[in-house]
Amino acid sequence: MKNQDHTKLPTGRDIPFLVLGVLGIGSSGPIIAKATMPIPTMIFWRNLVGALVMMPFALARGEWRTKAQQSAIRWSILAGALLATHFVCFFWAMKLTSVATGTALTATQPIFAAIFIKLAGGHIPKKSIGGMVIAFFSVVVITGIDFNVSIQAFQGDLLAVIGGAVGAAYMIIAANSQKVISTSTFTTVCYLTCAVLIFPVVLATKSNLTGFSTTEWILLAGLIIGAQFLGHTLFNFTLKRVSPAVVSLVVFFEVPVSALLAYLWLGQQPPAGTIPGIIGLLFGCSLFVLRSNQEESKSND
Repeated sequence: MKNQDHTKLPTGRDIPFLVLGVLGIGSSGPIIAKATMPIPTMIFWRNLVGALVMMPFALARGEWRTKAQQSAIRWSILAGALLATHFVCFFWAMKLTSVATGTALTATQPIFAAIFIKLAGGHIPKKSIGGMVIAFFSVVVITGIDFNVSIQAFQGDLLAVIGGAVGAAYMIIAANSQKVISTSTFTTVCYLTCAVLIFPVVLATKSNLTGFSTTEWILLAGLIIGAQFLGHTLFNFTLKRVSPAVVSLVVFFEVPVSALLAYLWLGQQPPAGTIPGIIGLLFGCSLFVLRSNQEESKSND
């Protein structure tokens, strides 16, 4: 990844893939908020169906023979565990706080990625500090406003932030694993692991797996098609050619997409005070990624 141009914008087919990905994951928040299906059930079906659809492509490749491939598969299993945790945090956050705020707080993912890199001995450019500070205080503004509204919303905010941290670890592993194995193999292992780990939660919470109305199944289908395939799978696919930094930057756009859909479909209009926080968060995260990329590009010259 050292020789990769982290400032190069996507080209060719990756552009429509990323656009579809943003629309896909942007639709997840409103769908989750609208649905009454138990959260563990939604996570289980979403990932099980995702794994079963990708499995034939993974089996055809047979990417489990070399030691490097076996190591990548083990990392994919860990990614599945992180994805399960991310989904639990994000899904419950959508039930406790507003879609716009919960999605915005989850979008702190690149900031946590930078922290993880620093803890691992990596370099964080000094010019990125301004973006990190702006993003941090924007998170404080959004969380503080929700705390004044209700304790429940504040709990949802905390879950969303944790979801962002776990999501950062997931994306880093996804990018590294797909240097060795294909997207179909990675997503099959990752999604299946997620479904397996969520199943005990389904049993523990006594959540039904069947017996829902047609509307609920339609919402689940929308979640699978939109967030799972158009969102996570397409983003994973572009990571083979597009820098994770650029993909992370593109993911920010899910925040206004989710907010707009929640307003049009659910009538959710965030308190006026959260709007500056969301704007500041997007600006700070974008500034952080762009400044980091510029510094990295100069160091590689």
